[in-house]
Amino acid sequence: MTADSYLQFIAILIIFVVVLGLTYYVTKWLAGYQKEKNTGKNIEVLETGRISTTKYIQIVRLGNKYMAIAVGKDEVTALCELDKESLFFDDHENTATLSFSEILEKIKSEFKK
Repeated sequence: MTADSYLQFIAILIIFVVVLGLTYYVTKWLAGYQKEKNTGKNIEVLETGRISTTKYIQIVRLGNKYMAIAVGKDEVTALCELDKESLFFDDHENTATLSFSEILEKIKSEFKK
């Protein structure tokens, strides 16, 4: 191999790393943009439980009411209205501030057990 082929390889490697970095930051920016655009004050999905591959039960907050809904592939069905006192809430402050690396370490530690 000649010096020219090594230079071409290094140039392609640098371009690959730059494109990879650009992809990472653009994806992160788009995720933040979508999150800001989709955040509402009156509708919030609190929890989702999977029943089968295409069927879920969700607890949603609509204004100041809480409802359980069944979500299928082509339909959404209201199951019942829930009282706020009957729901268990996690501390959202702790989960929202975890970085990706902290979440990954938490998952790794659970797999080691």
